[in-house]
Amino acid sequence: MTSLHRAPLDTERSTPASARLADDSRPRPLALPGLIQHLHPARVPERTLRFTYTYGLGGLGILLFLLLAGTGLLLAFVYTPSPAEAYASIVHLQTDVWFGQLIRNLHHWCGNLLLVVVVLHLLRVFYTAAFREPRRLNWLFGLLLLLGVMLASFSGYVLPWDQLSYWAATVLSGLVGYVPVIGDGLRELLVGGSEIGAVTLRNVYALHILLLPLLFVTLLAFHIWRVRKDKLSIPRALSETEGAPRSRLVASNPSLVGIEIVAALVAVTLILAWASLVDAPLLAAADPTHPPNPMKAAWYFAGLQELLLHVHPLVGAVIIPGLTALGLVALPFTRPDDDSTTTGIWFRSRQGRRLIVHSLLVGVAATTALVLLDEVGNLADVLPQMDPLMRDGWLPLAVALLGIWGYGRWLRARGATPSEVRMARFTLVLAILLTLTAIGNLFRGVDWQLMWPWQVFA
Repeated sequence: MTSLHRAPLDTERSTPASARLADDSRPRPLALPGLIQHLHPARVPERTLRFTYTYGLGGLGILLFLLLAGTGLLLAFVYTPSPAEAYASIVHLQTDVWFGQLIRNLHHWCGNLLLVVVVLHLLRVFYTAAFREPRRLNWLFGLLLLLGVMLASFSGYVLPWDQLSYWAATVLSGLVGYVPVIGDGLRELLVGGSEIGAVTLRNVYALHILLLPLLFVTLLAFHIWRVRKDKLSIPRALSETEGAPRSRLVASNPSLVGIEIVAALVAVTLILAWASLVDAPLLAAADPTHPPNPMKAAWYFAGLQELLLHVHPLVGAVIIPGLTALGLVALPFTRPDDDSTTTGIWFRSRQGRRLIVHSLLVGVAATTALVLLDEVGNLADVLPQMDPLMRDGWLPLAVALLGIWGYGRWLRARGATPSEVRMARFTLVLAILLTLTAIGNLFRGVDWQLMWPWQVFA
């Protein structure tokens, strides 16, 4: 009986010596700690370790979130979420608390950098065609994370309760009011009444320290899980356009983990250096009776604010952002065409790379020209009798959509593949958004007039 029970378990004795020697000769990955084992598989394709493929943007985003969580926890011990004490608590933090200024600087700049990193990560996924099946669900998680980062950045922007934050909240709450049907109710829910005040600050504080971190942790867990489940997209050379590229598997530890540790140390060093040299902005205490001139939203909403200067608020604040968001959500569900054979190749092809540069130049030039043209004379001067919503809203939107569609058709007629056309249109829209953001931040001064940057910041 004993031998019957032992025989199935005694596999080593039953295995031929030659097989055991062959098995022992294979390289084995080092044992991974429990947490790392959940974040990474034991082995990863060697090609995915190339820095120029991902630029470490996903890992940098996680690092920034951890820095934000740590510094935010420290700031919570000092901050008081009330209009009468919020500004004073920030001043006290910067002047009386040891390393208080540094902690606030770290939190502020990490928040801004996280938004930039998440956008760049989204662009990397798009331009390497890594958003297709089986990774399209993770693309949607990424979009939700981007939305959460924007909300977290803006809610943190409001908390100091200085002139900058108070009037930025005023501008954004006004934009929310343009949403049809639910706009007024949504604005009242966020503001906590008809005017920005104590309830607004408490609502924003709760959103910033409780609801949004919970959202991040949940989405981040799903995002990492889907990366493990769907596998990493593998970088390819331009010549590798057919079939899945082959790549030797290497142990995650130390091949990947070692790189991540070094990259994290370098990133923390650079962020600390920047936070030590550049202070987070803090203007005078919020004064509802004296708005600044110009009255600007946070820098990442300046493009939307610039857009509203040229088109009807309903179209600029609701329709265009809504269409942009809908397009991003629908992107992985469109016809794959040749995306499946170019996944992992930056910009799909050599022609795709040329089209990226071309589309950026066209988008920047066209947007700049239209903004300058609108400064000279607008449609109200040409069509004074037309309904404002039609003249300043639907008509410009129709022209813009027709132009984007026509640009793609023009490229298609000149031999561009469907994925290259899709990428060119995406880049064109991106160039428009970036140009509007740059104009709103750098070239709009007193009374929202166009000025040179040195005049704006004088």
